[in-house]
Amino acid sequence: MLESILTLGSMGLIFAALLAFAAQKLAVETDPRVEAIQEHLPGANCGACAYPGCAQFSEAVAKGEAPVNACIPGGADITAEISQVMGIAKPQAEERLVAALSCLGGNTATKNKFDYVGVADCKAAMVYDGGFKACSFGCLGLGTCVAACPFEAMTMNNKEGLPEIDLAKCMGCSKCKNVCPKGVITMINGDTFHHVKCNSTAKGKEVRKVCEIGCIGCNICAKNCPIEAISMENSLAKIDSYECNNCGVCVEKCPRNCII
Repeated sequence: MLESILTLGSMGLIFAALLAFAAQKLAVETDPRVEAIQEHLPGANCGACAYPGCAQFSEAVAKGEAPVNACIPGGADITAEISQVMGIAKPQAEERLVAALSCLGGNTATKNKFDYVGVADCKAAMVYDGGFKACSFGCLGLGTCVAACPFEAMTMNNKEGLPEIDLAKCMGCSKCKNVCPKGVITMINGDTFHHVKCNSTAKGKEVRKVCEIGCIGCNICAKNCPIEAISMENSLAKIDSYECNNCGVCVEKCPRNCII
């Protein structure tokens, strides 16, 4: 019995020594900056930085593979903290981006081609003839973007069937934009008040058939913009959110009330 106990004890000591040796030789060194960076991040894992999550972004920054200011939701404060961890100067602040819906064609202003009965997902609805809206460019209003927002900055206006964006909560992560199959969400300068709420590049006559509010490409807003911040692209007015000075002339002049 004593011999068996001594044998097992000896084997245990040998295996423990081997494990300790292996652990020392095979240990993967970790950069302490990775954990320090991750502690400063919002933890939303939104993917706005182009990485799957905050952990992967932290590793990329520590390796010098990602810029310290790539965390859009974190903003300038987080960039400053990460810069301090990395021991570098804080990059110059960039404009804040926010999501903007380029459609006012809700249940009141637009028509449907057919009654859709299916999964409440915009991508799923697109399978059926490109969606049920008469306007092929308009928002389908099934809330795919709302479900994708990690900051609860979007809600559905169920009466109109359109998403609404709370700019105070929007972090500019672009997740809503990326999941929208109709491309009716764009990212604009957060300091710009005015935006063309239409996505249709159809001719004016066709727009009038399917929507009471859509842009008809009349060019009135562009002609009256005092700083030439509006251009016409494929019969659709576009406001340069970095040039716009928020004067509001375009809002007053638009005959379709599709600029807000």
